[in-house]
Amino acid sequence: MSKLDLARQLVATLPSGIAGLFNPWAESCPEDLEHNGPAAKLERLAAHLDCQPAFIFCGEAAGYMGCRHSGIAFTSERLLLEGAIPRVAPPAGRLTSRHLPFSEPSATIVWKTLFRLGIAEHTVLWNALQLHPHKPGNIRSNRTPTPAEIAFGDPAMRILAGAFPRARIVAVGRKAEGLLQEMGMRIAGAVRHPANGGATEFADGISRLVTKTPRRGA
Repeated sequence: MSKLDLARQLVATLPSGIAGLFNPWAESCPEDLEHNGPAAKLERLAAHLDCQPAFIFCGEAAGYMGCRHSGIAFTSERLLLEGAIPRVAPPAGRLTSRHLPFSEPSATIVWKTLFRLGIAEHTVLWNALQLHPHKPGNIRSNRTPTPAEIAFGDPAMRILAGAFPRARIVAVGRKAEGLLQEMGMRIAGAVRHPANGGATEFADGISRLVTKTPRRGA
């Protein structure tokens, strides 16, 4: 199966048109420029998946400063424009109409840590709920998804795990850990979410996991 086919299979499991939930790969955001529609985000996701990952780092849900506009978990418009994301070609220009590119602090910390530890090329980033849950009437917001909404992410999570059976699934944050456990997913561990002063603990947790992971080909 090609990585584009895998990306299509993953997003085909997700609903669209539900109030308070945005599907980056099926719906158009009013803040995205015309060329940054669902098709562009799907191609970006496919490129991100084009590896044999040692790790799948999984957060809680897509956010308004990151995946909503990029199509990749823990990845912002600014990082894409800087060419900082492995396997993903930098866009020719801006993705959104915002006066400055969207920049998600957690995304910056995550990718900085992955590069420092030498695992950026062998990591896939994902969310337990791949949709963006936002407050009514405010697309520039994040909210905790309901149990019913979380269930929407279960099929794609299982497909991804099945596509990369050798990858170690790691929960990013306590909420993600609880959601993955509720899904019955086997996880290799959990790390502190980098937000709200958690950058150092997040990096230390990832470092410990990498140290325990045998190198490929060893």
